[in-house]
Amino acid sequence: MKYVLKEAVPVPPRAAPADYSAAGKAGKVTIAADFTGHGVPGPSGVMTTEDYVVVEVGLYGAAGDQLNISIDNFSLRINGKKTPLPSQPYGLVVKSLKDPDYEQPKKQESKSSIGGGGGGAQGDPPPMPAKLPVEVVRSLTQRVQKASLLEGDRALPQAGLLYFQYRGKTEKIQSVELLYDGPAGKVTIPLL
Repeated sequence: MKYVLKEAVPVPPRAAPADYSAAGKAGKVTIAADFTGHGVPGPSGVMTTEDYVVVEVGLYGAAGDQLNISIDNFSLRINGKKTPLPSQPYGLVVKSLKDPDYEQPKKQESKSSIGGGGGGAQGDPPPMPAKLPVEVVRSLTQRVQKASLLEGDRALPQAGLLYFQYRGKTEKIQSVELLYDGPAGKVTIPLL
């Protein structure tokens, strides 16, 4: 099965903050957000990561407003923990991504372990997963980069994804709060 490379597309801001599940005000800026768990949403489908949870965020202001945006201004508090999780750069997330449309080639692995000398004994460890082809890694990286919240001095509205390292199961999450502390002010937004 050939992997179809998907186009990298930015996450557009929704029509209004009310289109997100939660929102709060930091000064004159409204920050709206949706918690997506271990799913990395995008226009070309949802990828997953076991190592990170994701928040889709939208920043809104008056016409012509600009904001200096940094992922360092965002953190996530899960289950009321004292120390919130800092937002992580998209490059770290790529290593743990799984695209449901990509299937590792299995036929070649099974052929090489059947018949012909060594390997295949019951005590042997399972074979290492095949390394992703360069074009697949490049496609995943571009998709995550484009979907991530853009940093720098930007005209509002802006939207994108934020990533927080969390390996736990989402079923065990009782509460989630997105914290913003940046040039617009401070706000805590309960997402769950």
